[in-house]
Amino acid sequence: MSRVRDLLARFDAYQQRRAVLAVPLAVLRKFSDDGAGNRAALVAYYGFFSLFPLLLLFTTILGFVLAGSPSAQSAVESSVLKQIPIIGASLKSGSLSGSGLGLAVGLVGALLSGMGVTMALQNAFNTVYAVPQRDRPNYLGARWRSLKLLFILGVLQLVSTAVAGLVAGGLGGALLTVAGIVVSLLLDFVTFYAVFRLMIDADVTTRELWPGIAIAAVAWELLQALGGIYIGHVVKGDKQTYGTFAVVIGLLVWIYLGARVVVYAAEINVVLARRLWPRSLLGGTKEPADRKALEGLAKIEERAPGETVEVTFDDDGPD
Repeated sequence: MSRVRDLLARFDAYQQRRAVLAVPLAVLRKFSDDGAGNRAALVAYYGFFSLFPLLLLFTTILGFVLAGSPSAQSAVESSVLKQIPIIGASLKSGSLSGSGLGLAVGLVGALLSGMGVTMALQNAFNTVYAVPQRDRPNYLGARWRSLKLLFILGVLQLVSTAVAGLVAGGLGGALLTVAGIVVSLLLDFVTFYAVFRLMIDADVTTRELWPGIAIAAVAWELLQALGGIYIGHVVKGDKQTYGTFAVVIGLLVWIYLGARVVVYAAEINVVLARRLWPRSLLGGTKEPADRKALEGLAKIEERAPGETVEVTFDDDGPD
């Protein structure tokens, strides 16, 4: 045991001298300190249930708009449903149709479940940025911020559909593939810019958000590609054995990984902007970054105006 502890101490000292190691390890430490994994799981939980009413609303609206145009319906299905690789292939087998009842159910369900996603994400970001409870938006303010994000994401989805259709209609072959990736990546950048800018307090400058936005956009593009690989090599081959279970498990994992990516991206922004490295791997508080991070966690509990949480450290912790 002492041998292992000695090796950890040596590695701890080494990573403190190397930013290329110190920064990633500081992100992992902060992610753990914040309990960010549980918060990402909550985002994924609401995200899973929001997907189906959103798809119902989407297909119903397009069923009205594109009625009588099978070619347009096919182009829309190919451009949009590929963004949901786990179940997109199954949904393509159906047809877009308009229904008043479907529109009402989809609208209410999408609004309620979408609010759950954005509120969970907003709470996760507030924890990552150590925003005191008293300084967070009130009940109405938080929901107004969430509604604005839902509206912007809806508009971006419509733009994504239109742009993807234009790309598919004017290009072919390898050029189509490259153009599709570029357009998708640009739209991901815009989407995550909206997410980070609206969900994070305005006191945080936009310049501090760009590293996380870039990481989230690229990682989301990779997750879509991995979803396609999963469908091609796992779900397709095991459909006779696992059937719906393989689809549901794959969808849950995909959404959860996406939620973790977004929260990790926010953690990276905070670590870089506040220089929260190097961190001790052995749980001590000898490093200034350890004390600064732990102090921020404690001050989250400031709930009432005038309430101040003071943090003191009696010792440096274990050597």
